[in-house]
Amino acid sequence: MSQFSHDLKLYGGIKLFAGSGSPELAQEIANYLDLPISGREMIEFPNENIFVKLKGSARGQDVYVIQTTSSPVHRNLMELLITIQTLRLDSAARITAVVPYLCYGRSDKKDQPRVPITARLIADMIEVAGADRYMTLDPHAGQVQGFFSIPGDVLTASRLLVDHINKNMRSEMHDPVVVSVDLGFAKKGRNYAADMDMPIAFIEKRRIGNDSKAEALTLIGEVNGRDVIIVDDEVDTGGSIAQAVEVVKQNGARDVYLAFVHAILSRNGAERLASLPIKHIITTDTAPLSADKMNFLKDRLTVISVAPLLGEVIKRAHEGRSVGEMFNE
Repeated sequence: MSQFSHDLKLYGGIKLFAGSGSPELAQEIANYLDLPISGREMIEFPNENIFVKLKGSARGQDVYVIQTTSSPVHRNLMELLITIQTLRLDSAARITAVVPYLCYGRSDKKDQPRVPITARLIADMIEVAGADRYMTLDPHAGQVQGFFSIPGDVLTASRLLVDHINKNMRSEMHDPVVVSVDLGFAKKGRNYAADMDMPIAFIEKRRIGNDSKAEALTLIGEVNGRDVIIVDDEVDTGGSIAQAVEVVKQNGARDVYLAFVHAILSRNGAERLASLPIKHIITTDTAPLSADKMNFLKDRLTVISVAPLLGEVIKRAHEGRSVGEMFNE
């Protein structure tokens, strides 16, 4: 018997646990797998310390902890870490951290003196807490994968966005072109363009200082008289997107669409997007959107669920089947 076959026999059934960061998404994943979310108590004491107690044993089980780390970032991160350690101490056979949105993804290198690489710290914390594997979607920087010493599935939701655009919106677009919001997203932007069989243009921008402000400079490519799909991995305050929309409009773009995976929309991000001359926004539910934020965007917003994608990957990981086959890889 191979070691791989032996390891599979060590795992029991799938057990799903969920933090409070993305309960709706966790329930959708559970529905896809036709499994319940296992019970646990989570208490925050007056001193803001978090306490977790499982309502049933996870001994010998193949456990998946579903928790996004969007706002409130540090609360959600600590919930994830404490839940993982609780499961490790309860002798779970294998623990997988399912993190649709991984926080601190932008802190991925020392790009100036005397600064941390916090994304590496987050990876270390997840591993030290007791995770055997991890799953995440569209990290801001590809090198984040190298910060983990444990195996993982780094997935992309771009195919979900592309499929939606191709099936539901492409026919109404006039001579569309994909626009990468900056040169750092150029490679992923080319993937969007290739999958939709569209040309691509790029916005060159230069970030200023350590805050969220950025200055858009020039457009590389042709958008005059064309509909534009601006693509990015995440939108936080919406500042870069606002500049991108302004640049393409100044260069003669017709209707403008936005497509991005992580709708963080912190501060007045949703209100800012609502004020822009955008025809439609396509995003996912890796980070939950409050009713207030959705109300700003109303019928110009389409949110695509990543639950079927994550649910299928969980199923394949448990059964020891290829994930790449899902994408013909």
